Amino acid sequence: MSTLTDDSPEVASGPRLAGGLGFALVSALSFGLSGALATGLLAAGWSPGSTVLVRVGLAAVVVLPFGVWALGGRWDVLRRNAGTVVLYGLLAVAGAQFCYFSAVQHMQVGPALLIEYTAPAAVVCWLWLRHGQRPGPVTLLGAGVAALGLVLVLDLVSGADLSPVGVAWALGAMVGVASYFIISADTSSGLPPLALAAGGLVVGALVLGLLGLVGLLPMRATTATVVYADREVAWWVPLLVLGLVTAAVAYCTGIAAGRRLGSRLASFVALLEVVAGVVFAWLLLEQLPRTVQLVGGLLVLVGVVGVKLGERQTAAVPATPAAAPTSVVPTSTP
Repeated sequence: MSTLTDDSPEVASGPRLAGGLGFALVSALSFGLSGALATGLLAAGWSPGSTVLVRVGLAAVVVLPFGVWALGGRWDVLRRNAGTVVLYGLLAVAGAQFCYFSAVQHMQVGPALLIEYTAPAAVVCWLWLRHGQRPGPVTLLGAGVAALGLVLVLDLVSGADLSPVGVAWALGAMVGVASYFIISADTSSGLPPLALAAGGLVVGALVLGLLGLVGLLPMRATTATVVYADREVAWWVPLLVLGLVTAAVAYCTGIAAGRRLGSRLASFVALLEVVAGVVFAWLLLEQLPRTVQLVGGLLVLVGVVGVKLGERQTAAVPATPAAAPTSVVPTSTP
């Protein structure tokens, strides 16, 4: 399996940076739409398990042909990275969503989402411990400001009762989200982004389906109309958008962003998903954000900028010349 992941600050610059930020923004907006759409389905009688299975399964069907096309017959690349694809499907797709829905069965959505989106901090720690990429003071300050912004966006300033079981599940979801950013940013494997997305979605759909068959993930569906902002829509409309936009588009653009920005910056830009979630909840569910939430959204943006400025400062520091190697050291582990 390829080493995960060398997150060099020099990766994102110029047109590559602009393209990466564009992909990251599309991904964050797409993922952010999922919560409001799913809420309408859950209110209509769908279970979380059936909703997420249809979402991931439909995305897998849509992305799979593009993934095969992206491989261009290089099946040996897929075989070499089979472990990475399976890990991505287990952790980043099935694991993250299963753990999150399990968490909200024991605690409120807001605290669960906040715990899940401590993932960027986990990414920074991973890069520090695994690759020695110690974050600078500006990066740490940006991370702190973004974390404060999330607290305000989720309106948790008044405090919330936390269930130990719910916290454990939410931490599991955080691991899944962190894995998503780390694996997505790995450019050493040679696996095209579309192939990784397709493989991960197929594995995720199979795992979720298996969880449903054995009864660990309750499955319940209905053909009742779904209501958004006092308007009724057919049940298949939000499911179609969930599969095509909030999964297929979101995962593909998220991987493309990670390849261009690196896992650290991509994970912090993805915090905008929380802000997008608040906006879509306002538009579709008529849940108006409070002033404190709008201030929190601004702090998230400031934090993301701080993280990027910190990366530029790190890149500006000249590296200490290393002695010429006397032997070739492999960059992957068996």
